This record gives sequence, structure tokens and C-alpha cells, in this order.
Amino acid sequence: MSVTLLAGLGNPGAKYEGTRHNLGFTVVEALAAAEGLSWKHEPRFEAEIARWNVRPGETRWLVKPQTYMNESGRALRRLLDFHKLPVESLAVAYDEINVDLGRVKLSVAGSAGGHNGIASLLEHLGNGFVRYRLGIGFARPPGMDLADYVLGKFSPAEKTIIDQNLKFFAEGARLLFTCSPADAMNRLNRRDRNESQQA
Repeated sequence: MSVTLLAGLGNPGAKYEGTRHNLGFTVVEALAAAEGLSWKHEPRFEAEIARWNVRPGETRWLVKPQTYMNESGRALRRLLDFHKLPVESLAVAYDEINVDLGRVKLSVAGSAGGHNGIASLLEHLGNGFVRYRLGIGFARPPGMDLADYVLGKFSPAEKTIIDQNLKFFAEGARLLFTCSPADAMNRLNRRDRNESQQA
């Protein structure tokens, strides 16, 4: 089953632009820009939504919840209910400290792992959504609080790595709309294996 709705997680407002915690926003914005899609604020869903008519009679949606990270599940619950979609049709792109910077990992189950956005989704939706985990690494200075780390901006060196991989992140997100999570996982993992062999 391919994905119908892809949500990028983040916090709204200029204060949070460019932070590690907003990498989900960054990736869905990159995909929308590549496809020439425009964003529309939908107050009833507390979200910004880009409608993607991939072919006649086949519509997909990109979503940026505007509820702040900790209440992301509330907005997505409303969207799924409105479109009468099962939780399995949802994919969520978000920052992941347990994946190396510049890498990605797909999964469809598990705990929140300390991520407040995923905790909110589990509360409102339960398990079953596709997790598109975007690596930010965990190279925080000793004693630095986790919240301060994820809400901080990428260093210049880190931002270079993100910028170099942004097209790959967006292509991975596009794969979720065209094939099953398992197939997408194989393709993304193959890309990582090829790079490791070339290194």
C-alpha cells in the first residue's frame, strides 16, 4: 500500500526555521517546490496543505501541521477522519537523533523514542503510520539538553550536509507515494549501501 498523505513535522513561525526539529517541514517543502505545488492554510485542520494531483482521479496531500510539534497528532487525526483514510495511508517525515546526519530510515512501528511529535501521533492515531526518519545525529556538547539540541539550528558544516542531501530526502519522500514502504526502504537502503562501498 502506498501513501496518500505525507506530513512533515515541525514548529510554525520564523523562530523555528532552520532548526533540527523542523527538518520534516524542510523536506516536504522541498518536495512541494520540486513538483510546483502551492501551500494553503486550512484552519479547520490546523495545518498547511499542498494538494498534489499526481494523475487524473489520483490525489495526494503534503501536510505541515501548525499545532506545534507536541500536538501534531491532533491535526493529522482531523485530516485522516475528513478524508476517511486509514492510519496506514499516512507517512510522517521527522528529525531523528538516532540516525546519522544525512541518512534516512523507514519504519512502520515502534515507540516514540523520545520524540514529542511521534508521541502525539501515537496518542491520537495509534501505531501503523509510516515513519520517514531523517537523520540529524546526536553530536550535542556534553551536558546540553536534548530540547536545546533539537531546537537549535544546524551548524554551517551540518547545514552543508543537509543541503547536499535535500534532493535525496525529497526523492525518498516521493517514493512513498509510488510504492510500498518495503520497496521504498529497499531503494533507500541500496543508495546507502552503494555510497558505503564507494567511500
